[in-house]
Amino acid sequence: MAVFGNERRFFLKDETETEALGQELARVVVASERGVTLFLDGDLGMGKTTMSRGLMRGLGHEGAVKSPTYTLVEPYEDLAMPAYHFDLYRLGDPEELEYMGIRDYFSADTVCLIEWPERGQGLLPDPDIEIHFEREGDGRSVVLRAGTEEGAALLNSLELVGDS
Repeated sequence: MAVFGNERRFFLKDETETEALGQELARVVVASERGVTLFLDGDLGMGKTTMSRGLMRGLGHEGAVKSPTYTLVEPYEDLAMPAYHFDLYRLGDPEELEYMGIRDYFSADTVCLIEWPERGQGLLPDPDIEIHFEREGDGRSVVLRAGTEEGAALLNSLELVGDS
């Protein structure tokens, strides 16, 4: 992945701050009027789905947001921008993504969040932003790295709670 010199680090003390990160990402994505591909990386229980819930709520979703572990993708098409939440944890072979038409989900006006993106290696587009979660004390350390110029512009627009 190309390096665009843009990285943001935050300490998120709880689920509320993790969800706020997702809502803030939604705000900057909607303001940009461009689609985005986000890779979410971290061990089980680190906050990937919580952040995804915040993003979906920030895009206008009012219902439950769960990780689509068994269905691989959960569509949220009636939002400010169409969004697709992928969880590739149980993916057996990246080729399965071809059979489900993975390339059709990525366009200039969609938001795609991908948990466990390494399991789809070779078939996924490069991410605009990679989000890495790690446990730190009672909270989470989160690093957001731009993978494209568009991702760098989004990170530059972030205004968020937590340490930066």
